[in-house]
Amino acid sequence: MRLLAIETSCDETAAAVMHGAQLLANTIATQEIHQLYGGVVPELASRAHVQRLVPIVQHALSQAQLSLTDIDAVAVTYGPGLIGSLLVGVSFAKALALQLDVPLLGVNHMEGHLFSTNLKPAGPEPPFLSLIISGGHTILTHVREWGKYEILGQTQDDAAGEAFDKVAKILGLAYPGGPAVEKLAATGNPRAIEFPQARLKKTPGSPGQRFAFSFSGLKTAVLYYARKLSAAELEKQKADIAASFQFALINALVENVALAHAQFHTRAIALAGGVACNKTLCQAFMELSEQRGFQLHFPEPIFCTDNAAMIARAAQFHLANGKRSPLTLAPDPGLVLA
Repeated sequence: MRLLAIETSCDETAAAVMHGAQLLANTIATQEIHQLYGGVVPELASRAHVQRLVPIVQHALSQAQLSLTDIDAVAVTYGPGLIGSLLVGVSFAKALALQLDVPLLGVNHMEGHLFSTNLKPAGPEPPFLSLIISGGHTILTHVREWGKYEILGQTQDDAAGEAFDKVAKILGLAYPGGPAVEKLAATGNPRAIEFPQARLKKTPGSPGQRFAFSFSGLKTAVLYYARKLSAAELEKQKADIAASFQFALINALVENVALAHAQFHTRAIALAGGVACNKTLCQAFMELSEQRGFQLHFPEPIFCTDNAAMIARAAQFHLANGKRSPLTLAPDPGLVLA
């Protein structure tokens, strides 16, 4: 089956083509205009998708050396995400599926991230734990089987990537904040400042609460610390602040994953989402994997951030199991991982 997948949940306009296990094309256009505002502006994001989606799909088909009439099915992210951005992708995909008279499948963006580590044959096989860490989400999931998931913990306030972005803004760094903070942190002392690490009261049996995360207090602690410094002092301590913030955030992630692994004893743990590109974070989890004896998986950097290849991989699984979406498919910005 030759599958065309579309991803427009936030500020990346992406398309991918898969034929069986082979990824024929994976194209992504990042909207750089948001750098001017230090964050994604929803209205600008949806407008950019309208302008870029057709050229991106055409580029993906060209890269795959296929035409539209060669496509056997269309998949699209329908949530979670920005409502305007999702609407562009879903509307386009529905019209295309109707025109080509091929199956349509709406894909959960978070499930796409779960499948991002399975784009290569050496990916994890269920059961395993997956930590999705991105700008909008921090979710720890027990993947019992493909298509059957249990959320063990998620952020109760800021997502990990969001915290990186906000701390970058406090320090006067560029957007997106993750790469900027990581680069600066590499020159600082991670133990220079002891920032707080939230340890939430766990509620056994409560979905998404047993291994919950919180980064709002950490972000606020960085803000208050920076406010007490003069401009000269802040400039002098920037690297230490970045390194100490990153150290506290990564420790919180590692601690909860370690607790979950102690309970579920899975043979593998997978990292996914944009923050999974952070080398210091990956190193911390590699050390944990050596201590605990589990296999650690994380996607190539291009598959960590929002992309259509992961949507195609998730769609392949569901299409093979007979799942289809109606042409009445609607975007669902608040969709959760079922």
